[in-house]
Parts: sequence; structure tokens; C-alpha cells
Amino acid sequence: MRRLSQLYAGLVLYGVSMALMIESGLGLDPWDVFHQGLSELTGLSFGIVTIAVGALVLLLWIPLRQRPGLGTVSNVLVIGLVVDAALALLPGGGPLGVRAGMLVAGIVANGAATGLYIGARLGPGPRDGLMTGYVARRPGRSIRLVRTVIEVAVLALGWLLGGTVGVGTVVYALAIGPLTQLFLPLFTVAGPKDRPTAGPVAPLPTA
Repeated sequence: MRRLSQLYAGLVLYGVSMALMIESGLGLDPWDVFHQGLSELTGLSFGIVTIAVGALVLLLWIPLRQRPGLGTVSNVLVIGLVVDAALALLPGGGPLGVRAGMLVAGIVANGAATGLYIGARLGPGPRDGLMTGYVARRPGRSIRLVRTVIEVAVLALGWLLGGTVGVGTVVYALAIGPLTQLFLPLFTVAGPKDRPTAGPVAPLPTA
């Protein structure tokens, strides 16, 4: 029950964090720049585009022989629905100080949300699984390099389509790694193999 509750709390918080960054107007993470660009191009809502892209990325798992979990499928559906709901409720615009606060809140919430849903250990998001699956099928490839190549590509394409690139994009890129490293050990649910039979609980790895 805890894992399910944590999974969905993380996905809901992730959607809210995306909406906060969007409404700040100060820049988005690479995938959301791409989602926003597609939304501008197609006229579909941001959330619907997020769901559609997630589903398409999930199809790319097939040749990699990746198996989605409950968390993977939920990631595709829940985040898109929540971000649309949050965008309908959050005010847009405002003074720069307010928008900067929304950006910072969105980035921190995104790091916490990542720790929550990954820590539930019910399956990675479709984009994360694509990167890890590719590396697993090609030993010796750096996951950091693969992730960088993919995210630079979607960022450039999203920018060309009209997505918002700005200071928030840079801040997100610098902050999300340390934030995830901070939150993930706090929220990771230990499985049976992780629990010692006696003595104190061993600390979770941080890298």
C-alpha cells in the first residue's frame, strides 16, 4: 500500500511541478520544451501531448525488450492529466519575483516527485526506461552520454517548434541531479532483499 500511495503521490506532484515551471514562463526542462512545442504546433493541450509522447516512447521499449511496470503505465497517464488540471488552476504571468518563485518551487517539487515515484520501485518512467534499456543492450555506453544526446535533441526540436527555453532550463539541468540524489534515498522503499535479518538498517547508496 505504501508503494502505491508513494507512486501516485509522486506522479501527481510531478504533474504539478511541470505546471509551475510552465506558468513561470522562465524555461522548461528539455522534454517539456518538446511537449510545449508540439502543443503549440498541434493545438492539443500540454497534458495530452505529454501522454501521447509517453505512449510513443513506450513503444520504443519493444525492440529493447524492456518490460513496463505499473509505475511506467501510470506515469504515462497520470502526469499528463494532472498537469492539465494544474494549469487550469494556477495563475499565469505576474511579477518576475513571483514567477521566479514558481520556477524554484517547480524544480524542487520535480526533484522530490522523482524520488517518490522512482523510490516506489514499481517501474521507471518511459523516458528513463528508454535510456537505461538502450545502455543495457549496448554495454559500454555511458547512460549520462545517452541521456545528454537524447535530451539535447528533444530540446533543440522543441525550441524550433516554439517551446520555452530560458534560465529555467539551465537551472533545471544543474539542479535536478543533486535534488534527485537528495530525495531518492529518503523515499526508496526497501525490498525483502534489501532488509538485513539483524542489526541496523544499512544506508542506501547515493549514486
